[in-house]
Amino acid sequence: MLNTQSNARLAGFLYLIVVITGILSLGYIPSQLEASGTYENNILLRWGILSSIICYLAFLLLPLILYRIFSPFNEPLSRLMVILAVVSVPIALVNLQHRFALLNGGNVKHHLEMYSYGLRIVSIFWGLWLLPFGLLVIKSRLLPRVLGYFLILGCIGYITRFTGLLMIPDFGNLPVAGYLTLPATIGEIGSCLWLLIIGVRRQTA
Repeated sequence: MLNTQSNARLAGFLYLIVVITGILSLGYIPSQLEASGTYENNILLRWGILSSIICYLAFLLLPLILYRIFSPFNEPLSRLMVILAVVSVPIALVNLQHRFALLNGGNVKHHLEMYSYGLRIVSIFWGLWLLPFGLLVIKSRLLPRVLGYFLILGCIGYITRFTGLLMIPDFGNLPVAGYLTLPATIGEIGSCLWLLIIGVRRQTA
């Protein structure tokens, strides 16, 4: 149990890195860059690229630690969780080339659009890995089951958003589009804090 708790705290710490750097690289820094309209040789863009790399590397390790925790309860689901999460990392890292191009004076509109399209593709896997993760949370009861339901709803939200953006013109401007990934946010931040602060629940017969 002690080793499991250590893994849980490590997973929570890695998750916290993912959350913080994700907020910076996908939310705060892009909004500041858009407001300034300046990208070439911009120090804030450099920090954005660095935070993205840290985020993706932490996300590469996170499912491997979660696997140690959940595999005794369901090996196939745990493997699926790892595969769906890990496959997103090389796609996300390759997509960063458009950020590097902006840094060196590339065509701003083109590279912003390509980067956005790349994020849409990687978001498929950011959503899909939440399904086995959520099921593992529910089946194992190591974390509150409500977090598992939020994770599953988060998966549905990600896939719905991707499909809407692909199939419906101006879907991104619809009010509902901004809320589809909210369950994922609640489930992931909740899981992060639970693992980091509390660890996992002790199993009883």
